[in-house]
Amino acid sequence: MCGTENEHKGSCPNGRCGGGSLSDRRTFIKRAVGVLSAPLFALMAWPFVQSIIGTIFRLPKARYAKVGPLKEFPSDKPISPKFKYASGNEYFHSEELYNIWVIKHSDTEVTVFSPICPHLGCQYDWYPQAEKFICPCHGSFYSIEGKVLGGPAPRGLDTLPWKIENGELYVEWERFRVGTPRKIRIG
Repeated sequence: MCGTENEHKGSCPNGRCGGGSLSDRRTFIKRAVGVLSAPLFALMAWPFVQSIIGTIFRLPKARYAKVGPLKEFPSDKPISPKFKYASGNEYFHSEELYNIWVIKHSDTEVTVFSPICPHLGCQYDWYPQAEKFICPCHGSFYSIEGKVLGGPAPRGLDTLPWKIENGELYVEWERFRVGTPRKIRIG
């Protein structure tokens, strides 16, 4: 039998009695807590890591939003309907109101323009008396087909993806880099 450590130093294994020192037990408990809490931490951190790293490597998936019934749009005249578009990531979800420019050519064919001028990002408007889209910021103007007719704009108006289902127009909201000659999607 072991008594105090000083009395029986040679008779206890490793020179200790009682099955281990206090520091060995503390080390074991620290390691056990670390091993048991690591999966919980990983589970809690995954959405954060996914939102940071995941968005670096991929653009958001296409999500179409309902704009309205195509039969309500006039033929061959630009109109600017507003629609709600859901956006967000793993943590935040929001619904924003956007406007676009739609030109209906037939019951199955439309042109959908982003309302953002590709020059510096201002909002342009349709002027029926001039039959042109005109940006008031720097004087760029465009044909009804979206081609640049004058001004400093580096490219024509940006078109948006669309689809028609059961007579309803659906549009995917996208943003493009402004001030560049090429149409580059940024989100």
